[in-house]
Amino acid sequence: MTAWEYKVIDSKDVKREGLFGGRSREAIEGYLNGLGSEGWEVVNIDFRELEDRTSFTGVARRPRP
Repeated sequence: MTAWEYKVIDSKDVKREGLFGGRSREAIEGYLNGLGSEGWEVVNIDFRELEDRTSFTGVARRPRP
């Protein structure tokens, strides 16, 4: 049986850009691709639409070494 380690992910960890300090789609994709290159798999993500379209929290997992 595989043992997993978990990580809570949050849009607050994505670099802000531009004049108004927002998060671009490219920055979010870069953040998620970075997690993937570290072996993390996003298993749940929830976008907080009341704040803005790019705010989210979620859970990622990877096999425990």
